[in-house]
Amino acid sequence: MVEFLINSVRLAPWLAWTVAAVVAAVLILNVIAGGALVFIWAERKIAGRIQDRLGPTRTGGRFGWLQSVADGIKLLAKEDLMPDGADGLLFRIAPYVSFCASFCAFIALPFAFDVVGQRLNVAVFFVVAVLGLEVFGVILAGYASASKWSLFGAMREAAQVVSWFWNWYLFHDPFTFVIFWVYVTCAVASVNRAPFDLAEAESELVAGFHTEYSGLRWSYFFMAEYGSMFLVSAMAAVLFLGGWNGPIPLAKLTGLSTVSADTSPFLAGLFGLLVRLLGLVNLLGKATLGVLVMMWIRWTLPRLRIDQVMTTCLKYCTPIAAVMFAGAMLWQLALPGGLVAGLGRPAGEIREGWLEGPGGKVVTPVKPARAQDKVAQVTP
Repeated sequence: MVEFLINSVRLAPWLAWTVAAVVAAVLILNVIAGGALVFIWAERKIAGRIQDRLGPTRTGGRFGWLQSVADGIKLLAKEDLMPDGADGLLFRIAPYVSFCASFCAFIALPFAFDVVGQRLNVAVFFVVAVLGLEVFGVILAGYASASKWSLFGAMREAAQVVSWFWNWYLFHDPFTFVIFWVYVTCAVASVNRAPFDLAEAESELVAGFHTEYSGLRWSYFFMAEYGSMFLVSAMAAVLFLGGWNGPIPLAKLTGLSTVSADTSPFLAGLFGLLVRLLGLVNLLGKATLGVLVMMWIRWTLPRLRIDQVMTTCLKYCTPIAAVMFAGAMLWQLALPGGLVAGLGRPAGEIREGWLEGPGGKVVTPVKPARAQDKVAQVTP
C-alpha cells in the first residue's frame, strides 16, 4: 500500500506511511471489535447448548442476533463508578493498557500472504512480547481498585503468565504434534480462559481483578480477552495449521494462482488479490474455530486450583516443550525429507499468494520499487 501511495498517488513518503498506518490500525480495530460482538453471541449460544438451554432467542429474532449490540448499549449507558480508596489514575488507565497490548500484537499478525500491518522478521517474538504486556493492565486494575479480591485476582494472573513455546507444522514430525498441544494449553492459560481463569474465579474472588469496574471500562477488559483469544488462535493456525493455506488448494484448482508469460499485469494483479482473499478467509476460519474450541473447553471443564495451574505450566509444559524442541532439531538432522517421500515438505511452505509461472516455477508478484530505493539507485 505504501508503494502504491508513493508511486501512483505521488504522496510524500512520511504521509504515505501515516495513511497506511491509520488504515491498518482501523482495520485491526474493526477485527477486534467486530470479533468481540460475534464471539459474545457465540459464547452465549454455546454455553446454552452445553447446559441444555437455548441461549439468546428474543433480541433480534429467534437466534438473538442483536444480543451483543444490546449488551453494548447497556454498557455505554451504565454509570462509571470508582471506589473511594482507589488510585484514580491507575484505575482509569488499566483497561486501556490491557486492550492496547492485545491490539498492538495484531500489528505483526499476517492475515494472508503480504496482508499484514507491519512486516517483521521476528513477528512471532514480537507477538509473544507485546501480548505478555496485557498482564500489566490486570495488575494495575487489581492494585488500584482498593479491594482485596481484585488484588488477589491480579496476583494470580501475574503468577499464571508463563513463557510460550512454539514450533511449526502440526504433522511434520511427532515432536511438533506433541508441542502443538502444549501450545494449546499455554494459550488457553495465557488469555485467562477456563479452566485457567484464576484471575476472575467468581466462586472465590467475586469477579477478581475487575470486580470494581463497570460500564465501558469493564467492556475493554473483555474486548482485550476476546481479541487475545482470536490472536493466539490465529498464531496457532500460522505456526501449526498451514496459516492461510486451505486444506483444499482452491486457488490452484481454479487456476487463479497460475500465470503464463502472456498474462497481462492487470490480470496477474487481480489473480494475486483473489488468492490473498482466499488466504484471508482460510486464516479467519481457522482462528474462529480456535476461539470456538476455547469456549467449548470453558463450559466443559471445571476450574483448576492455583497450585494445579502452576504445576501444569512449570512442572509439565516447560520440560515437555524443551524435550520436544530438542527432538524436533534431531528429526530435522536425521530425516530432513520426512518419513514418506513427498510429504516432508510442510504445507505451510506453499504460499497462496505465490503465483506459478511458465513451467510450474513458483514466483512472487513483482512489487514496484519504493521512492527512497529509486533515489538510492541514482545517488552516486
